[in-house]
Amino acid sequence: MQLLATKTHFNFMEKQKTAMMISGALIIISILTISIRGFNFGIDFTGGTLIEVGFQQAAPLEKIRDLLTASKYKDASVQNFGTSREALIRLPKTDAKKPAEISEEILDILKTSNMGKIDMRRVEFVGPQVGKELKENGALAMLYALICILIYVAVRFEYRFAIGSVTALVHDVIITLGVFSVTQINFDLSVLAAILAVIGYSLNDTIVVFDRIRENFRKIRKGSPTEIINTSLNQTLSRTLMTSMTTLLVLLSLFFLGGEIIHAFAFALIIGVFIGTYSSIYIASTTILRMGISKEDLMPVEKEGAEINDMP
Repeated sequence: MQLLATKTHFNFMEKQKTAMMISGALIIISILTISIRGFNFGIDFTGGTLIEVGFQQAAPLEKIRDLLTASKYKDASVQNFGTSREALIRLPKTDAKKPAEISEEILDILKTSNMGKIDMRRVEFVGPQVGKELKENGALAMLYALICILIYVAVRFEYRFAIGSVTALVHDVIITLGVFSVTQINFDLSVLAAILAVIGYSLNDTIVVFDRIRENFRKIRKGSPTEIINTSLNQTLSRTLMTSMTTLLVLLSLFFLGGEIIHAFAFALIIGVFIGTYSSIYIASTTILRMGISKEDLMPVEKEGAEINDMP
């Protein structure tokens, strides 16, 4: 890692204007898309019925989807749950039938399809009021997380670093949400958990960069703020790339091999890792540079009488 760090001399801050323009455009597109198209909320937020059924062999998901579509349940979502022999059926809320009636009808449809013995494992109903509370609580959770991060970084570093880190996190969250709005991938509680995880991942990467920037501002005697920030980014580049690559290997495995139930969760984290790595380099660092960070702002405060106390 150290060898890679000493050989890289990328002028990251030279592209700061281009990066800010790209990020600004992505944020505007994301906000417009979210305002116009919204999200494809799952029943965790909208309310509906969740039915879990068990099979003696691997659950034929495509056949189940075709049967439900032919039986006027075209909005049903079918996926494996736990093992390949378990199927989870999600149905949007309807006022025409009660959850017990729906589950009995679904079970009758499946039993007439010659798929062997089928067991009804559980039936759950999520009301619209619960879904509304989940949306509100999820938004509050992200807001509280950002406020706590702002306070933490301001105390540990300096207020410009706090603003820079929160700016990068808001940037990451908005763009990740924008991707879900554009693609209309199902947005459920697992995706909300992934976005909160993205905040933690991006913050960790930003803190590492900021720690090196603060150290170099105190250690390097000559050099402009731009040069010191570039040096710091090059020194942490190997660590950033190694962390991102190893994290992505795990997430890609979950995305392609983990099954449909965590597909959206893994997708949100993959987007978050890419955006978080980019924002740590360009958004967070550019923000503190534009706010006029200098060597004097980061030098430790000398206590009055310190020289006298150090005398023998």
